[in-house]
Amino acid sequence: MRAIISDIHGNLEALESVLADIKDRGVTEIYCLGDIVGYGPNPRECVDLVRQSCAQVILGNHDQGALFDPEGFNAGAERAIFWTRSVLETGAGSEERWEFLGELPRIIKEPNRLFVHGSARNPLNEYVFPEDIYNQRKMERIFSLVEKHCFQGHTHIPGVFTEDMNFLPPEEVNFEYDLGDQKCLVNVGSVGQPRNGVPDSSYVILDGEHITFRRVPYDVEVTANKIYAIPDLDNFLGDRLRDGR
Repeated sequence: MRAIISDIHGNLEALESVLADIKDRGVTEIYCLGDIVGYGPNPRECVDLVRQSCAQVILGNHDQGALFDPEGFNAGAERAIFWTRSVLETGAGSEERWEFLGELPRIIKEPNRLFVHGSARNPLNEYVFPEDIYNQRKMERIFSLVEKHCFQGHTHIPGVFTEDMNFLPPEEVNFEYDLGDQKCLVNVGSVGQPRNGVPDSSYVILDGEHITFRRVPYDVEVTANKIYAIPDLDNFLGDRLRDGR
C-alpha cells in the first residue's frame, strides 16, 4: 500500500498533516509527483521532509523553476519562485537540497503504471483539466501514451479521467475507485494548495488496484500568516488557501 502526494508548494503545515494521516493508515511507501516548492513559505523544510519520507519523487514545474529560469509563470508565481530560490540557496544543507532537486526524474514507469507531474504527453508542464474531457483529440493523444493507469498532479484538482471521456471527482465515487482493466488518469490533488473549492489537503492511497482519495485538514491560518509576513509572496497566495482556489 502506498500514498501518492503532489503539489506541496512549500506548505509545511499541510505536508506535516498529510504525513501524519499517511502514517496512521499503515502506508508502506510514499510517491511524490512534484512541486515540492513554489508559492509557499517553507521550501527548505518541505524539501527536507520529502527527502526523508518519500520513496520516489518526480520533478515538478515549480521545482524546475527554482533550479532554472521559470517559464510561463504569472508575475506573482515568478516572484514567489525567485524568493524560493533565494531561500534554497542559503542556510545549512543548501547544497544537498539543490543536488536532490537537480537529480529528480520527470517520469516514473512501472508495469501498467505511469507517474508524472503534468501529463503523459508533457510530464512537466501540460495541464489536464476536468473540462478537457470535451477536447477529444487532446485526451485521445494522452491516453495513447498510457499503458493502463497514469497518476498525475499539476492542476491541484483531484479526480479520475476515464478513457470514455468522463471525469469523476472524488465526491461522485464516494472517495473510492477500482482501477480495473480500463485505462484511466488519476489526479491525486494537492497537498499544499487545493483548487477544488475545499481547503483540506488532498492525496491518494493506492492499495493494489483500489484507490482512496483522502482529505486532510490543517491549520490554514498559520500558513497564510507566514505568507503575509513575506513581502515577496503575494497576499493572494495566503487568501486562496482558505477557499481552496
